[in-house]
Amino acid sequence: MKKKTQSILIALLLLLGLALVVIPNGMRFTGFLFLGAAALWVTGLLLRRWAKTCRPALWLYRLFLAGTALVLVLLVSIETVVVFRGEADNSAVPVDAVIVLGAGVNGETPSAALWSRIRASADYLEQHPDVPVVLSGGQGPGEAVTEAEAMRRALWTNSESRNARYLLEDRSTSTAENFRFSKEILEDYGIDTQTAVIAVVTNDFHCFRAHLIAQRQGLHIVDVPAELPWWWLTANYYVREAFAVVKTALFDW
Repeated sequence: MKKKTQSILIALLLLLGLALVVIPNGMRFTGFLFLGAAALWVTGLLLRRWAKTCRPALWLYRLFLAGTALVLVLLVSIETVVVFRGEADNSAVPVDAVIVLGAGVNGETPSAALWSRIRASADYLEQHPDVPVVLSGGQGPGEAVTEAEAMRRALWTNSESRNARYLLEDRSTSTAENFRFSKEILEDYGIDTQTAVIAVVTNDFHCFRAHLIAQRQGLHIVDVPAELPWWWLTANYYVREAFAVVKTALFDW
């Protein structure tokens, strides 16, 4: 590839990355990824130029290429598993309880991710009208109500018997806490979480990591994936999730 073409592509990556980071659009991670790709590209060009001057620099350049290729293969492999898990259809599997994982709330308004989970849970609960449901999510920065309360308001019906099955878990600040506190609530309700099959409603891109975290806490879950309304947000979150899976696998114990 010609130097001029490479310079134009690197500049485009930088501009697009800065735009995504600065402009509020829910795609900051992709913006940082573009900036990182530009930095990696520039580093590779500099190392290739240096490699022409001495043998140690040549080995360093080869090591850089091998490391970059290894990371890409790892991320693509993880992404494949994440996508596969997010496409599972477990709607016909009998379950003993449901956990709906929270997502961001803008003031009192559910974010796009949370709305998609609310819609998916509403559809799923119509098919499973007799199981208890834990709405799980605490209150974070910029949130005027807890995520659990935002979901309760959206799912509340005129039927007191239906509403009685909604159990609010409003302390959690992470997926691990979602499961830990929801597990306690279900056990207090009378569910044996060691043997129960629990449906977990979350976004499709989040299903694999949620499954991993739930298994660590001794829960047997089936995924109920919720799709985001816009493909570009879905792509953004799927790419981000590959990195989140690595973090969870290595550090979140």
